[in-house]
Amino acid sequence: MTAVKAAPLDPAALAAKLKGAGEKAGFRYEAFGEAGGFPLFALTKRVPGPRPRIYLSAGIHGDEPAPPLALLSLIESGQLDGRAVWFLCPMLNPVALARGVRENEAGIDLNRDYRHLEAPEVRAHVAWLRHQPNFDLAICVHEDWESTGYYLYELNPDSRPSLAPHMLKAAAKSCPIDMSPVIEGREARGGVIRPKLNPEEREKWPESIYLQVNHTRLSYTTETPSSLPLDARVTAHRSALFAAIDQTVRPQA
Repeated sequence: MTAVKAAPLDPAALAAKLKGAGEKAGFRYEAFGEAGGFPLFALTKRVPGPRPRIYLSAGIHGDEPAPPLALLSLIESGQLDGRAVWFLCPMLNPVALARGVRENEAGIDLNRDYRHLEAPEVRAHVAWLRHQPNFDLAICVHEDWESTGYYLYELNPDSRPSLAPHMLKAAAKSCPIDMSPVIEGREARGGVIRPKLNPEEREKWPESIYLQVNHTRLSYTTETPSSLPLDARVTAHRSALFAAIDQTVRPQA
């Protein structure tokens, strides 16, 4: 992939906004490390009683500013309410966000490090994850500098009802859908990639594979095209995430 530099974010200011919005919305701030002087943290809301457990992550690539901003927008909107138990990791690579580049300060792509755990950011994140329950739904939020439309990966080994149609319908209101038959070298149908893979045969694990092996049986990786204006990308992510959330919590309402 060609190296790309995005407009950097201010991780300290973003972390403060996320913490403030989260605490106002009933989330607990859980620090689990630091990188380059910036905090690594989760926001959790552990609502009592039987509720679906939903995990959302963002900010693992520093040249993808829309994902953490989309999670901030969701928190501020009040949409992450008491219908679920929430686990958010909104800023997994703060040093890269400050520089506007993909990798961490050591040049490691964190989203390829969840098998060997070389990066301290990933080790800290995994240590936190090991103390959490399994998730009913996990979504890793990303951007793609090479795509012309919105698309997503679905890891659904138990063939549970797919949330992809709802997510794509919602995203399409503010973002074109990538209808290519091949995306990122994988077969795609209607903007959805459903890779058939054996994790043990893959040398480098993204966060999504680690989550499938250890924490969830249904996960999505969402991708907006970085060529769109930032506001449109944030809106597309927020809309798709809320559609998935709404379908997950609806039986509990």
